[in-house]
Amino acid sequence: MISIAGTLMAKITTAAEAAYPDECCGLLSGFGDVDKTLTITGVHASDNVTAESARDRFEVDPKVRFDVMRELEGGPERIVGHYHSHPDHPAQPSEHDLKMTFEPDLLWLIVAVDEGKATETTAHRVDADVSAFHQIAITTR
Repeated sequence: MISIAGTLMAKITTAAEAAYPDECCGLLSGFGDVDKTLTITGVHASDNVTAESARDRFEVDPKVRFDVMRELEGGPERIVGHYHSHPDHPAQPSEHDLKMTFEPDLLWLIVAVDEGKATETTAHRVDADVSAFHQIAITTR
């Protein structure tokens, strides 16, 4: 199960709506285990720096990644996942998302944005062999 504060979820959905019709993206920090209970305590927005079409692809800025890693170094929290939006598509991982899974231990949070309005958010983990995603329940606190 994924636990996230309503204020953090609002930051993500606001970013998804603001980026429309492009994909937004960012990192999630927290603690716990994606296979048990994962608590998200931080949302770190990134520009979408993909060299491809930002309407259906995303890439987190490496500088954001390194800044967050430095910020969390030595503490109990770590990067636990990332988020991105799917403009005018369901909040389900795409085949391209699966191909771009380089860190199977990270959570994937996906926001569906239909005509500029966030409609659904889902969380997913990927198998260790990167063969499939599995949806995980989200609890907003």
